Amino acid sequence: MSRGMGNGVMETSGFQKIKIDPFVKGFDMALARPLSRSVRLNGFSTCLRLEEVYWNILAEIARINTCSISALLSYVDREVHLRYGGVKNFSGLVRVVCVVHALKGQASATSQAGLM
Repeated sequence: MSRGMGNGVMETSGFQKIKIDPFVKGFDMALARPLSRSVRLNGFSTCLRLEEVYWNILAEIARINTCSISALLSYVDREVHLRYGGVKNFSGLVRVVCVVHALKGQASATSQAGLM
């Protein structure tokens, strides 16, 4: 449970003061809903379960690369095998790829704002 302190700081059950509320105005809990989708990774059908927000980011990355989500995931799967010998948690890797993409976009927007 949290309550506002009036000075832009939130207190959470008396434990920690939070300056930035992670539940921003308009936060959509549906983005946290896990969705299972069937994808083809390098010719093999598999099911991947990710939260909706990650599927949205994957769709953006695929759009930028003018390919399908399956083609993008096939690339990630192939490259992680070639470069690192594979990965134990492919879903976790995909989440990290999405977060890195989002952070790069945020950093790019910040640096462009500094140039203006």
